[in-house]
Amino acid sequence: MPSEEPVPDSVPDSLPDPTPTDVSVPFRAGHEGYAGFRIPATVATTTDGRALVLAFCEGRVASRSDAGDIDIVLKRSFDGGRTWGPLQVVARNGHDLAGNPAPVVLDTGRVLLVHVRNKASATEDAIRRGEVPAADGRRVWVRHSDDAGLTWSEAREITDRVKRPDWRWYATTPGHALQLTTGRVVVPANHSSPPADADTGTEGRYYGGHCLLSDDHGATWRIGYVDDHPGGYINANETTAAELPDGRLYFNTRTDSPSPGTRADAHSTDGGATLVKPFRPQAGLAGPVVQGSLLHLGEPDVLLYSGPAGPHRAVMTLRRSTDGGTTWQPALTVDGLPAAYSDLVRVDDRTVGLLYETGDFSAYDTLTFRRIPVADLL
Repeated sequence: MPSEEPVPDSVPDSLPDPTPTDVSVPFRAGHEGYAGFRIPATVATTTDGRALVLAFCEGRVASRSDAGDIDIVLKRSFDGGRTWGPLQVVARNGHDLAGNPAPVVLDTGRVLLVHVRNKASATEDAIRRGEVPAADGRRVWVRHSDDAGLTWSEAREITDRVKRPDWRWYATTPGHALQLTTGRVVVPANHSSPPADADTGTEGRYYGGHCLLSDDHGATWRIGYVDDHPGGYINANETTAAELPDGRLYFNTRTDSPSPGTRADAHSTDGGATLVKPFRPQAGLAGPVVQGSLLHLGEPDVLLYSGPAGPHRAVMTLRRSTDGGTTWQPALTVDGLPAAYSDLVRVDDRTVGLLYETGDFSAYDTLTFRRIPVADLL
């Protein structure tokens, strides 16, 4: 099994020339001690005056299953995602699970990482049904790095501040978290509650959305908005967020409820403390039930969304909105291959990075990083 001790990166003296496709594969299933890699999250920072891209994901030791022995792993790139340094284990929970990495680069340069832990044997279904003791279920932790991801602090548990006692399932993001222009840190998240009626037979399968908030760079945390409607029209699940130029927060979530389509969205005018309106269907983002990612470009005022566009988990596509997420248009179809989860990052002024699950015959064969010129998305 890979060591948790960080391995110094081999930093190239000069950067390679861009390739025509600018595609790299930082993680490949069955390599480096892991049967599979899933749940991508990526951020960009600097160290010693050099730009750096960090690619996080879950390293699944024995299988590609969502439960089991799972670590959070990281690779760093000093050339904008063209090549990658050695694998580092950022969070390990013995032979149990550490997952759902939600990283964010703060204005201080610190890289903050929020994630969850649970027993390897605790499956999502069992947790939702209330069959797993709280101590073995989903618990929330935070750690940080002050050297651009090379070394990390000890993990600190924040479960009692950000998880209500009746919540069963719990997951951060997936994907990156964000720091607002006000300095507030926002981590989208989701949860499940016991069914309101014990005779419904739902067994706690309905989800709700919420977010974690910190106004002191991650020292203390609290729960922001909660959109929790068991059995309702929208069941907010895996959620992503972006700050708009007018200061509003835009949230976009996966939903598998009876609403039109598989996406829903909402806005907040108070930094995620409340929603203007509960999540409503966003039928303009057609695709399967799957996680997606958001990124606002800043200048120009363009909001990007990444996610599969086919009826199944395939055809990774970027779409853009110029009205704060109200309407969406196609921006770029990456390819026609199987594809699932993804995360977007601004690599530099001219480039957007896409870290996504894909492969020739399965969406879970690789985590691939694609450099995309901003001009191609406009």
